[in-house]
Amino acid sequence: MAENQTGPHMDLRHFFHPHSVAVVGASATPGKVGHTVLRNMLDAGFTGQLLPVNPKGGEILGLPVVPSVEELPQGVDLAVVALPRRRVPDTLRELGRRKARAVIVITAGFKEVGGDGWFLEREITEICRDAGMQLLGPNCLGLINAAAGVNASFAADLPRPGRIGFFSQSGALCVAILDWAVGERMGFSKFVSLGNKAMLDEADMLDYLGEDPETDVILGYVENVERGERFLRSAKAVCAHKPVLMIKSGTTPTGAKAASSHTGAIAGSDQAYEAAFRQSGIIRVADVESLFQLARAFSEQPLPRGPNLAVVTNSGGPGILAADACGRFGLTVARPGQRTVERLQAFLPPHSDFYNPFDILGDADPRRYRKTMEIVLGDPMTHALLVMLTPTAQAQAESTAREVADLARRMPEKPIFACFMGMEGVRAGKEILDKAGVPCFAFPEPAVQGVRAMFDHYLRRQRPHEPAARVQRDLDRARGLILQATQRGDTEIVEFQAQEMLEAYGLDRPETRLARSSEQAVEQAEAIGYPVVLKIASPDISHKSDVDGVRVNIHNAEEVRRQFWDITARATHLRPDAYVVGCVVQRMAPPGCKEVIVGFQRDEQFGPLIMFGLGGVYVEIMGDVAFRLAPLTKRDASEIVREIRSYMVLKGVRGEQPIHFEALEQVILTLGQLALDIPEIVEAEFNPVLVDRERALVGDVRMTLRSPHPEDTLSDPKRRN
Repeated sequence: MAENQTGPHMDLRHFFHPHSVAVVGASATPGKVGHTVLRNMLDAGFTGQLLPVNPKGGEILGLPVVPSVEELPQGVDLAVVALPRRRVPDTLRELGRRKARAVIVITAGFKEVGGDGWFLEREITEICRDAGMQLLGPNCLGLINAAAGVNASFAADLPRPGRIGFFSQSGALCVAILDWAVGERMGFSKFVSLGNKAMLDEADMLDYLGEDPETDVILGYVENVERGERFLRSAKAVCAHKPVLMIKSGTTPTGAKAASSHTGAIAGSDQAYEAAFRQSGIIRVADVESLFQLARAFSEQPLPRGPNLAVVTNSGGPGILAADACGRFGLTVARPGQRTVERLQAFLPPHSDFYNPFDILGDADPRRYRKTMEIVLGDPMTHALLVMLTPTAQAQAESTAREVADLARRMPEKPIFACFMGMEGVRAGKEILDKAGVPCFAFPEPAVQGVRAMFDHYLRRQRPHEPAARVQRDLDRARGLILQATQRGDTEIVEFQAQEMLEAYGLDRPETRLARSSEQAVEQAEAIGYPVVLKIASPDISHKSDVDGVRVNIHNAEEVRRQFWDITARATHLRPDAYVVGCVVQRMAPPGCKEVIVGFQRDEQFGPLIMFGLGGVYVEIMGDVAFRLAPLTKRDASEIVREIRSYMVLKGVRGEQPIHFEALEQVILTLGQLALDIPEIVEAEFNPVLVDRERALVGDVRMTLRSPHPEDTLSDPKRRN
């Protein structure tokens, strides 16, 4: 319901820096939400005007009670509502009349329960919108700005002030994270439970925290995003200068179902979220522990200025695991300079490994670690350092951690990560590192992934802004074709119908003609020139391979006649419901062409989701595909092509020529533009796109339209050709 938002940026100062706060539903009974919120505001040290509202009057926690909302002073900055659901709408109406500026509705029982809860949430959203009040929630924990003395929540803990901003759709997760953060001594600049997001959502939080001078790193837990395109714009703008780390739940069918029942919203396609995160620069994290370890790294460590990771370890096996992880995540285990090797050889035991990973043996003491780290960090080829410790009998985890922490303070130019493997034997050392702001992981893989995330953010900050690519097309002609199709009642546009659309967008294709009879097929084949391809032409048959409806490499008239009859007869037999127009006759693609697929599907949250991958009939089996969201930049088109596992096939192997990448990328950009131009098309597929070293040809095309209203559909199928 966040569509009720009226502007690109909400001013959220009244939530985080209020001068006056009313707690509507304040209670004198400990354990009730209204009592906890009031107590939390007092314990946080709020210095503004605090107004408990309760019809019983009197005094609560030493504060005079306001008997009703009607008796509140005009223009309260923030009202926190903790009342039964049925009383919320009238309370909000009265708060609107009292010119309250912002409101937090903690109460549950709205959209998340479905039925009348959905309508009730819509009602309270309209009330707030009409009154000009900003709304957080409903069904939320509240929010915290510890530095300003604001704890407008019913959480049990108050975190220390810090430089990390956090928002979450799940209030229960907020409670767990607060408990963990207090134990880990981690501080927050802002801490927000979004709840059902009736008005204030992730995009608003990104906008605010992105401009907040008290926030260096932004964290989020997301179950669904309702304003996907707005979210993407906000994330791109913020990630250009601040790191944003997120967990996205509901990535499996089971999780998506649970997320939907939790918030009353559709979780959405995970491919779309992955594309949104990748394009915007959001760093996606798999679990809460990694989220906060990375947050600590971003808030305390400098960004690596290159991909070279040096690994210092007291055990060879873990060092090899770290080197393997570097290969998987695209980092380099760089060879040290000769001067570095000589300095290490001068003091390390002779059986040490003087090359990266630097194995300084199981009996390494803190002094050996310290000297090795200093030398390795001083090598200009080192961009980041990973210090690994396995709790051998001789290892001194606590003293070694002190050396790592001290070195991080004395040599702050390059990031230092730690990996202290084990549990009890390294616990004290990990605590020292945590307090020093050195992220410490239990295993090397997440540590290396964290270094990669920081390097990616460094690269993104160096990039100039790139606008969406511009595509030349005849838009009036394209829209006219879609209008004709919808007027006919078509729900699909298949190859023989789509040739004009390809022309309108300037897409190259093999010469293609429609034949309604075998003799016409011969005429068309001879006009095109042999060899040719014959394909079934039917508006009702989307996948030609399902009816064995394609014949390739046809060299003469007799073969054209025979194949025409065979294709049409087989289609009629296998699909008696289908209207068969005839066959498409197409020039045979040049030898050596690679087959790829370019398509899109209109995602409910984010809009057109572009897909690219290995083409032909095996695309669904191989699953070698990559995704981006439109609008696309030239960089998006370049990256999506190079992201698939089969990229090296396109680049050329064993003496093969590379394909014309620029021509292929132009096809991708053009489909992205078509998806934005024509909202009536909900899905489209160019499969195959035939690409060689000279050009890219759209070999086949299928487009699916929004279903028309029944009264608009024509009954005569012959009128659709």
